[in-house]
Amino acid sequence: MPHKLTTAGFVILAMLVAALSFTSCSRGTTNSASPSEPAAAQSSPAPSPKSGFEADLEFVRKGQYTYLWVFSRKDGKTIDKNDAAYLRTNAPQVVDWVTTDEGRKVIAGTNFNLEEGNLGLLKKRFNVEDYSSR
Repeated sequence: MPHKLTTAGFVILAMLVAALSFTSCSRGTTNSASPSEPAAAQSSPAPSPKSGFEADLEFVRKGQYTYLWVFSRKDGKTIDKNDAAYLRTNAPQVVDWVTTDEGRKVIAGTNFNLEEGNLGLLKKRFNVEDYSSR
């Protein structure tokens, strides 16, 4: 006696086939880690910690000054008390002064353009580098 598939039987069979096809197919990523383990982040080389001049420059940059100037003596020696006093006297608009590079450089942070002040005078005594847009 041949079997006839009833409508209810056909619906059950269709649902069974659909359920099997969904469980057998892998969707999404093919991560072999278990669901409780977080996926490993892409490894990228860690930036080397900044030290010396670069760290000090970053510190002054965080002050969000419009102008950053670096002063050093023309003879390469360390900035002494007289040099520091000269800088403060001739650039009173500078808010932050940070001595760096083993005392051979001074980083100045200000919102005043020293070119409109005594920068020409300072350039006669010091090497001056503009780090404002770097």
